[in-house]
Amino acid sequence: MTDYDWLELQRTAHEEFSRRLEQVSDWDAPTPDTDWNVRQLVQHVIDEQQWVSALLTGMTTRQAQGLLNPLSDDLKAEWRQHSERATNAWREASHDAPVHLSYDTVTVREYLAEQVSDVAVHTWDLAKAVGADEKLDDNLVEAVWSVFAPQKETLEASGLFASPVAVDEDAPLQSRLLALTGRDVRAPFPG
Repeated sequence: MTDYDWLELQRTAHEEFSRRLEQVSDWDAPTPDTDWNVRQLVQHVIDEQQWVSALLTGMTTRQAQGLLNPLSDDLKAEWRQHSERATNAWREASHDAPVHLSYDTVTVREYLAEQVSDVAVHTWDLAKAVGADEKLDDNLVEAVWSVFAPQKETLEASGLFASPVAVDEDAPLQSRLLALTGRDVRAPFPG
């Protein structure tokens, strides 16, 4: 995980998400993440960005909670604002500093890798939902794989992911990565 330029990957992940977000026309459309429609998926990704700047200052999640603002209906503008704020916070943070998350205390570098991974996977969800290009940046996929592959046995148990999908060992890395998170790139969509 440490061999990657996570700051550059964060920029790439946000650019990839932004491109798909610009193609949204139906906010109520279903997504591969069956708990959310497009609006809810985008709200989740934006909400995660709101936490970044507060948590990187050393606040606990309880302290940061009070700083979060409700999102307006203009989710594209909200994304631009919170993406930029998070990007700036990542660039200013010491990568070995502690971050107090709800479930653990990790380094900034670990939190950054987690956030990049979340945005990357949800970029694919959004792309699939809006009929956009589903192909993610190869370096981004490789880096996110380095985060998720070692957690293969615990991803489903975390409650954050559906059961892994069986795919061939020689399937493209992006397909294998998404399969780890319960997403089947071969499945017809929606449905």
